[in-house]
Amino acid sequence: MEILLQTDPDLNISTAKPISRRLAVRVAQLSDSLHKFYPYDYYYHLSSVDRANLSSLLMNNIEWVTTNKDSFMSKRPWLQAFYKNKANFYEVEDKDFFLAVDPAIQQTQSYESGNKNRVFLNSKGVTLRGMIAGKLGFSAYLTDNQERGPGYFQQRVAQFDAIPGAGYFKAFHTTAFDYWDNRASIYFNTWKYVDWQFGYDKNFIGNGYRSLFLSDNSAPYLFLKFNTRIWHLNYQTIYMELISQHNTITDYQYPKKYGVVHHLNINATPWLNLGLYENIIFSRADHYDFSYLNPVIFLVSAQSQNGNPDKTTVGFDWKMNIGHATQFYGQVLINEFILHQILHYGQGYWANKQGLQLGFKYVNAFEVKNLDLQFETNIVRPYTYQAKDTVSNYSHYNQPLAHPLGAGFYEFIAIAHYQPVYKWNLEGKIIYYKQGVDSAGVNFGSNIFEPYTSRPRDYGFQIGTSGLPANCLLMSGLVSYQWKENLFLELSAQYRHYSVNDPSNTYRSNNSTMFTAGVRINMFRREYDY
Repeated sequence: MEILLQTDPDLNISTAKPISRRLAVRVAQLSDSLHKFYPYDYYYHLSSVDRANLSSLLMNNIEWVTTNKDSFMSKRPWLQAFYKNKANFYEVEDKDFFLAVDPAIQQTQSYESGNKNRVFLNSKGVTLRGMIAGKLGFSAYLTDNQERGPGYFQQRVAQFDAIPGAGYFKAFHTTAFDYWDNRASIYFNTWKYVDWQFGYDKNFIGNGYRSLFLSDNSAPYLFLKFNTRIWHLNYQTIYMELISQHNTITDYQYPKKYGVVHHLNINATPWLNLGLYENIIFSRADHYDFSYLNPVIFLVSAQSQNGNPDKTTVGFDWKMNIGHATQFYGQVLINEFILHQILHYGQGYWANKQGLQLGFKYVNAFEVKNLDLQFETNIVRPYTYQAKDTVSNYSHYNQPLAHPLGAGFYEFIAIAHYQPVYKWNLEGKIIYYKQGVDSAGVNFGSNIFEPYTSRPRDYGFQIGTSGLPANCLLMSGLVSYQWKENLFLELSAQYRHYSVNDPSNTYRSNNSTMFTAGVRINMFRREYDY
């Protein structure tokens, strides 16, 4: 809808995600009625699938809907008490109180070539949300999970001692894992233009499939978030409590570190949005550093006053909606910038630590309704997210806070999504990346958990070739059918080819073909796309 409308100020300014339910409903109600006001304008003529998707969005955020809600009601509720609303298992709606409670289930069974173990995911739990007097909101997502992922997933867990996207875990049936995924938040609409949230969850800043700033790749974390939206501006501050590198062999108090994120974006024109980003990661042995509580952007000056002991990055992002059909977006991340070394880029100076994202979205591609295409490339220099110690790197719970690959890579992503009718979704995805990985224990900059002080030299570092060149091609296809509201039956296939060349000209490859059948309700799909 953002691309179709092109100049909607609320959607164009929404780079930090998730966006609020209140905002989503306001935009959806407007979008759903545009074709009535512009019946002869092609750009505002929504397909039946578009209108069904908008109706579903409203149904799933019914507490904020101001239009007629009769179409959301079930004709035959269970026991006259459950599923009165098609989207919610149990719902209470009173003058000053709203509550929705739903099951959260995902069951998948997979066959992976060359893997003698059964690949599976067993998730079950509950999700709930509520609101008091239109001012105080709360939400929770509580699941218990047992998982044995594909072979390369298992290798990643063993390498980093972490379940991708999750926190504390235990062994389950020797080669599988058991873990909770629990998230919860409270929300306050303090003033007309200011919202804040205190919770344990994930955040995402960007417009792409990946983010070089802050992604939902890692485990949930504790945070306090303030969001101010006024005029053409949106300014967000996030204070985070993170977990430093640790091992899970024994139970003990995991070491803490802290992060602060600022993101300011502005609708520079009705179709162009620009953003500024900065973050800092720090740890103190005996206190919290209150100088970083300052909500005004430019953490670098506070870092300088503290003697530059902490990890700081800055960035710039943009998106352009053109022709009611396309969007160009991107990010530039800067960890260190030395002009002389940039001008002599070919020398491969180690402290050229930057990242670049370029992306393109094309909706209703080639005038085929609900065929959407996305192309994206991500390039990150070696050592970009590393720090001089093993604490201040840009990570949480043994996982990168930004891109799942870490650093020292370039990546290309192509995604095609087609929704021929409301209940059916088809998706194809191709991901290719090349990365220079560490060799014989030498730090070549791809592993963000290593201190950059352990680098072998100062020059000669190039993207994808420093260290052992590793190549990966991942192709996947998905067929999804929504049987009931938020209840999906799915079939997918995936092929992954991973190869490494070492200095002795030995070629090592690891191929994986996987077929999956699954069912899920009120949960996102579990992805293994790295």
